[in-house]
Amino acid sequence: MNSTGVEDLEPVATLTSEGAAAELARLAQILSQANEAYHTNDAPDLSDAAYDALKRRNGEIEARFPDLVREDSPSKQVGAKPADGFGKVKHAVRMLSLGNAFDDDDVVEFEARIRKYLNWPEGQPLWFTAEPKIDGLSLSLRYVNGDLVQAATRGDGETGEDVTPNARTIEDVPHRIEGAPPILEVRGEVYMRHEDFEALNIRQEAAGNKPFANPRNAAAGSLRQLDASITRQRPLRFFAYAWGEVSEPLADTQYGAIERLASFGFSTNPLTRKCENTSALIAHYQNIEAQRATLGYDIDGVVYKVDALELQRRLGFRSTTPRWAVAHKFSAELAWTRLDKIEIQVGRTGALSPVARLEPVTVGGVVVSNATLHNEDYIEGRDSKGAPIREGRDIREGDWVQVYRAGDVIPKIADVDLSKRPPESAPYAFPTVCPRCGSDAIREEGDAVRRCSGGIICPAQSVEKLKHFVARGAFDIEGLGAKQIEMFSADDQLPIKEPADIFTLAARDAENLAKLENRDGFGKQSVKKLFEAIEDKREIEFNRLLFALGIRHVGESGATLVAQHFGTWDAFAEAMSAAKIGDGPEWDGLLDVDGIGAVMATSLITTMQQEAERASIDRLVAQLTVLDAVKPDVGSSPVAGKTVVFTGTLEKMTRAEAKARAEALGAKVAGSVSAKTDLLVAGPGAGSKAKKAADLGIETLDEDGWLALIGDA
Repeated sequence: MNSTGVEDLEPVATLTSEGAAAELARLAQILSQANEAYHTNDAPDLSDAAYDALKRRNGEIEARFPDLVREDSPSKQVGAKPADGFGKVKHAVRMLSLGNAFDDDDVVEFEARIRKYLNWPEGQPLWFTAEPKIDGLSLSLRYVNGDLVQAATRGDGETGEDVTPNARTIEDVPHRIEGAPPILEVRGEVYMRHEDFEALNIRQEAAGNKPFANPRNAAAGSLRQLDASITRQRPLRFFAYAWGEVSEPLADTQYGAIERLASFGFSTNPLTRKCENTSALIAHYQNIEAQRATLGYDIDGVVYKVDALELQRRLGFRSTTPRWAVAHKFSAELAWTRLDKIEIQVGRTGALSPVARLEPVTVGGVVVSNATLHNEDYIEGRDSKGAPIREGRDIREGDWVQVYRAGDVIPKIADVDLSKRPPESAPYAFPTVCPRCGSDAIREEGDAVRRCSGGIICPAQSVEKLKHFVARGAFDIEGLGAKQIEMFSADDQLPIKEPADIFTLAARDAENLAKLENRDGFGKQSVKKLFEAIEDKREIEFNRLLFALGIRHVGESGATLVAQHFGTWDAFAEAMSAAKIGDGPEWDGLLDVDGIGAVMATSLITTMQQEAERASIDRLVAQLTVLDAVKPDVGSSPVAGKTVVFTGTLEKMTRAEAKARAEALGAKVAGSVSAKTDLLVAGPGAGSKAKKAADLGIETLDEDGWLALIGDA
């Protein structure tokens, strides 16, 4: 399996908004490919630990920069699109993935989030179920009046593959069940036991076929055979642990529902337990981990779910994961190796990122030859506040270092063995000039990262900005990816130095003697397709254009907020030309939008008022048709388009629930009262906000009034 590179990366804790946007784009691409390899092709190119850690890094960045969440974010994706060759099944209830916890603190935080969301009193038991997380293939079984009528894989969560004939060959899958609701979708995991896997591989090799890499691949490949007679010969098993569409409730609790599934004849995991708090969850996790090697089948963690189904309903879902469940994954590995060299790479925002080049070593099933060193403070053995880390031990070329991958797919250095440090070693001198353009590398006060001051004259920054411009979530031009951008940026005949050059490429090619179709990697047809793909992107949504510009601190969500606030590109451009940082109607208008703060507003104004950058943007816009922002359709919502502020203590729902409900109904939720506020919802303890609302004549409701207003909308 491949490892992922660490080029141009910073630790999550020190990422700037621009660096975070670039990293989220990279993660989206890697994880999309990994999902297709894993779910569609049954040939994963990342280890489970690497995949989990990538997802966690993506989640950590999104949590720190919520305005940067991409439309194609891995946090919004489940599985991968169904493979060709199978019938398609649209799930009546989406098959979601789970969020991850990697240590005890994550589990404590999981329970704390739930208690806060539900306003659940401390000291009052909050029951959970805990069950092993099976490393297999998700399967949904649909029963109508007790008869198995359909079986489908998860696919992308919304649409899966019809594998009904194959599922019927699995001994653990009943063809008929008694006493079940008229409509029942049973969900669980198809897996293969170790002894059966070994026997299968012996048969594979005896027949001259390639053996399977692991039981999960074998189970997935066996279930997804176009010929069900092949599946019948494979020793597949099935654990039931959940349900999809059901015409009547199975029980009041998760544990009770699992017992009900067992009564229907399904195999359920005997290690499933009810636990009344975090301590009990962690104790059961440790119990399962101790038995892991002797279970006879692969697991990669323990899943915790809130037991009461009514609380699950209240907690609801994020885009692809339930709030009421989490997978506590088993820890990754550590390894020691030699650090041969420290290299500096320059990113889109000019960040100088140190990378350790290592003697290759296997960590968690993946061969690692690079590791991030975060920044100059980390190399010197201190954190961003100057406190010592690793007991103040610095990192030097030639050191013997401990590498780990837990919690982040990007390998990191945990420690240094000073007893093996070469006597001639010297502290690493972090560069103060850019290694790409020679400009001063400046570290601003309060910033953990040193940045090249070269701006557009720095080739590293120019190329990385163009890569971002054509990435998914931005212009996403088919046939014009990172590799092609690097080629065109160095081209003397048909250069692409700024985004506008992309849209003049065809015209310049027509006038150029060195035609693109005569160059390596291009032919007449591929050039035609490239130019057509570029033409297709001349019409672009306002928010996608703004995100594509790569303005620091402006991610996809932030770009959408800005676009919806201004409505049109022309209105935005005019406002930014007139805006003053820290003052004036344009500044106040931006800050009135919930989700746009002073940092993002400053970055927008600064960029749009810099002469060279504004000229480049104007040249680009002249080549485009920028579509006006579209407001979300919220039907007959009584609060659609209104700005709502919540204050005081809400007693019937938490602030988080109220905010989520309001936004789902098309309202804007602001944190402060202003003349643009339409409605204040005030609970007990409301103070200055209620007074200001009264002074401004703003309508004020108590919590009961708010609930009566929105009703069942």
